[in-house]
Amino acid sequence: MVGIRKKVLVTYNMFRPGYSELIKKYDVTFPPEGKESFSYDEVLDMISEYDALQSMFNFPVDKQLIDAAPKLKIISNYAVGYDNIDISYATKKGIQVTNTPDPVTEPTADQAMGLILSVCRRISELDRRLRIPGAVKVELLGNLGLSLYGKTIGIIGMGRIGQALARRALSSGMKVVYHNRRRLEPAIENLYNATFLSLDELLMRSDIVSVNAPFSKETYHLIGERELGLMKSQAVLINTARGPLVDEKALIEALKGKKIWGAGLDVFEFGDYPSPELLEMDNVVMNPHTGTQTIDVRHEMAAYVSRNIINFFEGNGPVAKVNLK
Repeated sequence: MVGIRKKVLVTYNMFRPGYSELIKKYDVTFPPEGKESFSYDEVLDMISEYDALQSMFNFPVDKQLIDAAPKLKIISNYAVGYDNIDISYATKKGIQVTNTPDPVTEPTADQAMGLILSVCRRISELDRRLRIPGAVKVELLGNLGLSLYGKTIGIIGMGRIGQALARRALSSGMKVVYHNRRRLEPAIENLYNATFLSLDELLMRSDIVSVNAPFSKETYHLIGERELGLMKSQAVLINTARGPLVDEKALIEALKGKKIWGAGLDVFEFGDYPSPELLEMDNVVMNPHTGTQTIDVRHEMAAYVSRNIINFFEGNGPVAKVNLK
């Protein structure tokens, strides 16, 4: 007798190729054609019939949703971060939560490096000004930016993405210092010629400060008014992690007061869009959370969340577990 196929609910209407193996093995429900995603209320109404949920980084999986899902065994989150999920309650209910650490590493490091270059060399600013007749001219002492060679990059959060960024910084001739919850093994430090520092020391010594730490209650406003005040006046702050790690209001004041040189932001504290004041600043480069948004990575992440579900149910391969390890 053929067993009943497990049911998987995908909250967002994603590219199908990465889900091909999942679709072969299970009954997979996507939003209907022409609909971008299921709403929270729609998922709440549907979830009772599903064994697996493939959530997106911005889709809330809370106590109410979990309680409405008696058959749910796994939440496969399409992101490396998982602050959209009530992890403690999922754990209490015996539900496995997984994420996608591998596919996002290199593209997010690319994004951080791109923001560093754009802010320091004023690439985005000067591109905008060149499009306005008479707004900019070629001159020997005009349009000056900052060099990267020989400068110090301070990486806050030296995990996969932080280390990938360290490789890029080294190839640009930069020195690497870092701050982490735990110091890395000497072999890893030697790989990047990286020096472990306290957060305050890192902020005082670094020319570039890149925030790559995970978001939690402990890291909320990790960079605030006091921390920004420790940075050099020609320092640049980069955030490709989560918006609330940086106090956006304090950052605006630091930029207005020229306490730091500039900022490169892929994420924002108050949702998907920056505070209006940031939009008026030439020394800020912003992207709408596009750190992992390449065609290749979107397919790879879809395959990764699919493998998490398949390997969890069949026990034939690795699962990127967040809880229940």
